[in-house]
Amino acid sequence: MTYPRTFSHIGLSVPDIDEAVAFYREVMGWYVIMEPSEVIEDDSAIGIMCTDVFGKGWEKFRIAHLSTGDRIGVELFEFPQNEDPENNFEYWKTGIFHYCVQDPDIEGLVEKIKASGGKQRMPIREYYPGEKPYRMVYCEDPFGNLVEIYSHSYELTYSEGAY
Repeated sequence: MTYPRTFSHIGLSVPDIDEAVAFYREVMGWYVIMEPSEVIEDDSAIGIMCTDVFGKGWEKFRIAHLSTGDRIGVELFEFPQNEDPENNFEYWKTGIFHYCVQDPDIEGLVEKIKASGGKQRMPIREYYPGEKPYRMVYCEDPFGNLVEIYSHSYELTYSEGAY
């Protein structure tokens, strides 16, 4: 039987985990549920799991766990010798290219993101101008991850059924 699965968490790679934890705590208001810690390639349960995922030779990384207001997990990774992509917005390539948060004060959140070193990628736009107050904008957090902001829930925004 098929049923709708719930969303558990997303993993984000960041260049500096301490700065990222501070940003997501202070700007997004997310809860830190596990402070940054180091994971080492060894025979521990977590070491073995990571080798299963990354293959041999990953050596070590730092990780922290946060949670959004609706209990979605955000897993932050800081790998040694991490690299910024040349283009962090290759939307035409398959894979995840953004995450989205909801805030009725889009302007306020955009300003906090910009004041923290992030940027606004576009003007705030309305989905159904003159009909419904649903708005959105794309920004980047200070670490190059794209964040979309909605003024209303996903269900309300798309309940119209078509553009």
